Amino acid sequence: MYLKSAYDIRDKYLRKDMLPTIFCPGCGIGSALQYTLRAIDDLGLNPDEIVWVSGIGCSSRVPGFVNFDGLHTTHGRALAFATGIKLANPDLKIIAFMGDGDAAAIGGNHFIHAIRRNLDVTVILINNFTYGMTGGQVAPTALKGLRGTTAPYGQFENPFDIADLAVSAGANYVARWSVFNYLQGINSIKKALQKEGFTLVEFLSPCPISFGRRNRMKTAPELLRWYQKITVPLAKAKKMSPEELEGKIVIGEFVDRDRPGLVREYEAYKKRAKKMMGWEE
Repeated sequence: MYLKSAYDIRDKYLRKDMLPTIFCPGCGIGSALQYTLRAIDDLGLNPDEIVWVSGIGCSSRVPGFVNFDGLHTTHGRALAFATGIKLANPDLKIIAFMGDGDAAAIGGNHFIHAIRRNLDVTVILINNFTYGMTGGQVAPTALKGLRGTTAPYGQFENPFDIADLAVSAGANYVARWSVFNYLQGINSIKKALQKEGFTLVEFLSPCPISFGRRNRMKTAPELLRWYQKITVPLAKAKKMSPEELEGKIVIGEFVDRDRPGLVREYEAYKKRAKKMMGWEE
């Protein structure tokens, strides 16, 4: 894989009049964005045939920075808008750029039912354990003991495992990496973009400002070193006990299957309905 420079990617795919971005120093969202653009470039996809969709949050500002058609929608509703776009024009490829709160909290119902339907969409999910834009509250993915403005003495609730949830709900492809795993991240996005149905690539992404400083990790390097400590490759995790995995996050590719996507199922449904009603040509 030939990696073009960040400047080449910027000049080709970003809206220069929208730069600089709003992302804080050390934020991992820019890395995940770059990996997604590199994947698109490596695959030779036509930007005119891709639509970016987002909800509300730091990561949801991404559609405004890329030189593609896009929608910056309401909080938690990115996948509802993505459903409408895909069913209205099945030839378009949809990328939903979402945060952990946007997808797993206010948008949780849309998330699991988009997966259940196997909506043809690629979700790039930024998991930084916090609501970075609105004050540093803990997200539903925050591990026990992590601090935020809504948990100043440490999170005591059980977290969602986004990847595990997506696998259980029926997604066709699910992978999780930290932004430190750049080659694996790019390759997973390339796989996701080429598959039918619901595909998810989750990134553990540093947020030094709203999350890090409340958890004694004030810089991106500190957070990346922490990710290296708490992440376990899937192959290794399979050999570990539940006790050994306590407080750890498993990374890797969790599922890669080929169930029919929503568009294909819907087209078959319409044909059956026309036949039953005697409207078949």
